[in-house]
Amino acid sequence: MLLAAFLAVVAGMGLLMHAFGDGLFVEHGLAAASHHIQASAGWMCDVLGY
Repeated sequence: MLLAAFLAVVAGMGLLMHAFGDGLFVEHGLAAASHHIQASAGWMCDVLGY
């Protein structure tokens, strides 16, 4: 059981290293930030319009 847990940790760390290397988290952060900026700009236009 200990060997299976160790292999799962090693595999998980490998997948995280691969995701960081590909810039997956950076792309997701930029997409989320641009969506948030667009939504907040629309909200401010609605507030200032009334």
